[in-house]
Amino acid sequence: MYSFESRQQSFADWPFREECQCTPEMMAKVGFVHCPSENEPDVACCFFCLLELEGWEPEDNPLSEHIKRSPHCGFLASKKDLDEMTVAEFYHLEQERLRVYIRKVSHQKIAFFRDEVDKTGEYLKMLFGATNEKAWKHDV
Repeated sequence: MYSFESRQQSFADWPFREECQCTPEMMAKVGFVHCPSENEPDVACCFFCLLELEGWEPEDNPLSEHIKRSPHCGFLASKKDLDEMTVAEFYHLEQERLRVYIRKVSHQKIAFFRDEVDKTGEYLKMLFGATNEKAWKHDV
């Protein structure tokens, strides 16, 4: 997705085309790819910082929206196009992108685990009855 053309191609079914600021070209230029869902046809995600935005309006400026919500995006901070980067520069940029990805996936997994722990705790409370709730809280 470092390629502008690849990002732009992802916007084949993008609902905004002409006479607006959030055209496929403008969206792709600032790192977004189109990742619609059944309920949300206008979801765009930055391939680098993984910022997801929906509810786009024709007057929304993709660059402004991206900077406002993800001011430290490494893709926006990059001053060079892919074809102008050295191998070392690309390596460092990709290393940062992977750090962002791993951080996001880790947070999702931790949140899922916490939800499962809460569900299991509720199930155990139900199994052992409300009379043992004080003992349950005390032991945990």
